[in-house]
Amino acid sequence: MSDFPIALHGERITAVVVGGGSVGTRKALALAGAGAQVRVVSPVVSAELDEAERLHRIVIVRDVYRNTHLENATLVVAATDSREVNARIALDANTRGKLVNITDHPDEGNFHSMATHRSGDVTIAVTAGGVPGAAARIRDAIAERFDGRYERAVSALRGLRSRLNASGDDRWRAAAPTLIGDDFCRSVEDGSITEKVDSWP
Repeated sequence: MSDFPIALHGERITAVVVGGGSVGTRKALALAGAGAQVRVVSPVVSAELDEAERLHRIVIVRDVYRNTHLENATLVVAATDSREVNARIALDANTRGKLVNITDHPDEGNFHSMATHRSGDVTIAVTAGGVPGAAARIRDAIAERFDGRYERAVSALRGLRSRLNASGDDRWRAAAPTLIGDDFCRSVEDGSITEKVDSWP
């Protein structure tokens, strides 16, 4: 099965995570960190989820799973410790056309999460044929190079792009080849990208 990677706008997602253990906690907090509205369905939840609820980062429904919990969900994560319950969530979510991740049996869902590195506006995600440990190692190796210098450069480029596009002419189209050419990575790493960005008033 081949993967089709996409980046979802977190703030436009309503996510339901079924399961309040360690896996459900990790998934729920990652989604909340991306700006999603998160509901966790579980009779018992971790201390971390209790704290996230207290801080109004997530909503907890302290109940056993029912298919009505999937209403209005954009994305569903099945992370219970029951194979039977996770399989039922898979069926319910797939039938309703939801994005669904089944943590203990990924082939029952239609997506899986990737090993992710975030630095400001830069997000790097890696998948490695269903071997999460390998994906994490590759992600970490990439992250060593693509550090805070890239975060600062991309933030500056984003601001410049918005400013030039707001002028209503083709100035960004003219600027982009110079700023994001073959030497882009070198210019970020040696610091010369700053001068290039500043040359566009």
